[in-house]
Amino acid sequence: MKKYIIISTLVLSFAFAKAQTTTILDTIYANDTKNVALFFPEPIRQGITGSDNFVFTYNREKEQYFGLLQAKPGKESNLLVVNRNGSIFSYIVRYKKQLSKLNYFISLSNSIGNEKPIKVDSILAESSEERVDNRTYYYQKFCSYLLNRNQRIGRIKKRNEGIVLSVENIVFDKEELYFVIQIENNSTLDYDLNFLKLSVETRQKGKKKSLQRLYQEPIFKHNMPSKITENETVRFVYVLPKFSLSIDRRAIFELHEKDGERNIELKISHSYINNPN
Repeated sequence: MKKYIIISTLVLSFAFAKAQTTTILDTIYANDTKNVALFFPEPIRQGITGSDNFVFTYNREKEQYFGLLQAKPGKESNLLVVNRNGSIFSYIVRYKKQLSKLNYFISLSNSIGNEKPIKVDSILAESSEERVDNRTYYYQKFCSYLLNRNQRIGRIKKRNEGIVLSVENIVFDKEELYFVIQIENNSTLDYDLNFLKLSVETRQKGKKKSLQRLYQEPIFKHNMPSKITENETVRFVYVLPKFSLSIDRRAIFELHEKDGERNIELKISHSYINNPN
């Protein structure tokens, strides 16, 4: 299962305790043939690079003190890391064919600041925070990030009378699977969505074949539409608890039209579910 790294709490600049405009960042060099190890004073909670030609991997399920950096040839970027205690570290990262240093032992004094909650002296803001818990906020930010990211897992699509249902990406993060879904309405009639649900289907072998479907309840939906107008394309995200499938099972998205018959069943192989981005 591919490692997928994201840091939602750092998407907005107000997550920092202090402005970082005057901070001079150190540079770390990496390449595509060796692992550059970064050892931090506290376990890594989150980390992200600014460009796809740099990859920073760390243990997301069990916090550890080190992460590994690799790079492909390309323009320089940046690396942002948050420790368990909220300490923030930021570096410029560059590709270098020959490396003279493979291990970096980073002290707390290298931190550029500490992550703190937003302080707003407003009753309205406090009531808003009560309505949206931290987990929901994380889902919202991560889903927005995925919709803005041009990444695909494969060609997974099905069409019926001008309506095209496709799964663009399947991403694993923390304890959830994120399905980036697209619906295209290439017809001349609006499409009123009745429901879109995901089921796991078990295929029984033998002469008497039987199918059994188990509905998977999403824990979050982001930008879910109720109508797709003619010649409109919509993209949204379904979040479900992580799961894997054996070879005799597959996932199925069922798209049903309200007061219509342009229904679609999109089948997804177990290999896509078991090997997300």
